[in-house]
Amino acid sequence: MGFRCGIVGLPNVGKSTLFNALTQTAAAQAANYPFCTIEPNVGDVAVPDPRLDTLARIAGSREIIPTRLTFVDIAGLVRGASKGEGLGNQFLANIREVDAIAHVLRCFVDDDVTHVEGKVDPLRDAEIVETELMLADLESLERRRIAIEKKAKSGDKEAKASLELIDKALMLLREGKPARFAEVAPDQITAWKGLGLITTKPVLYVCNVEEASAGTGNAYSEQVFEKAHAEGAGAVVISAQIEAELAQLDTIERQDYLSELNLEEPGLNRLIREGYRLLQLITYFTVGPKEARAWTIRQATTAPKAAGVIHTDFEKGFIRAETIAYEDYVAFNGETGAKEAGRMRLEGKDYIVRDGDVMHFRFAT
Repeated sequence: MGFRCGIVGLPNVGKSTLFNALTQTAAAQAANYPFCTIEPNVGDVAVPDPRLDTLARIAGSREIIPTRLTFVDIAGLVRGASKGEGLGNQFLANIREVDAIAHVLRCFVDDDVTHVEGKVDPLRDAEIVETELMLADLESLERRRIAIEKKAKSGDKEAKASLELIDKALMLLREGKPARFAEVAPDQITAWKGLGLITTKPVLYVCNVEEASAGTGNAYSEQVFEKAHAEGAGAVVISAQIEAELAQLDTIERQDYLSELNLEEPGLNRLIREGYRLLQLITYFTVGPKEARAWTIRQATTAPKAAGVIHTDFEKGFIRAETIAYEDYVAFNGETGAKEAGRMRLEGKDYIVRDGDVMHFRFAT
């Protein structure tokens, strides 16, 4: 289980270059003109996790299988997209299908790369995209509200509940605020998600900077981080061009290149970790001689649900989970040592899986 993250932004901000680096392919055409990405490109990327390599080494696993995340490179948006300008209708349809938004903002100056708005201003660019998404949600809700209100007036309880949520969203949108700022009660979350609003999706601002600023960011990215902090959104600095170059190198060459740039790791690692945080995802592991494998689940997932990520039969017939914390697995040199030290726990159906748990599920067939 992973998540589906849409890479969005104005044309020529580096979306396709970033996508190419993420998937280590040239599937997306990174050209210097608007709408070079006509159809959404979809690619999976392995989640880098050094814990998996450590577990595999201890267990002598023959194969290492990381968990994977799905990224979608979506056509560039322009002013008027909510009214169908440019590729607006297609853009909005594609973005509704993702779980989170990685909003790429141009934070570099390059006279050779055209900016559709004339000059670099990431806060303005962010506002353009956000406004178009809010307008799309506003139009959608106002259209639906008429029918829902009629049902509510007839006494339909479900319609009354929906109308309350629609009005909550409309109030924010009319104030120029995205719907994700709404306070929704726990028992309303399912119905809230059912509204299918674009602006309820969590946002990660990706500051695409020049090579020299890849490690520290620049004045443009500082502005974006301030905006993200004020909104409770995520933000990360990355140089899409550097990441594209790194993607073409082997492991040794990649490390040498990073050292030359005084970078500890690729920016994509930070991007993926921030994506995890954004969607409240965690990783658990299954480890043995055959393979060491990482699995992605959401925070607060119970053991049976986590087992179901591997196979639905594991969830249906769940009996218990033999569980070792990652730190204990390493400290006692594997499963046997952890058992002897009394560090293996037998967890039942109510157990909430923790990040880094090494698990073996027992189930009835």
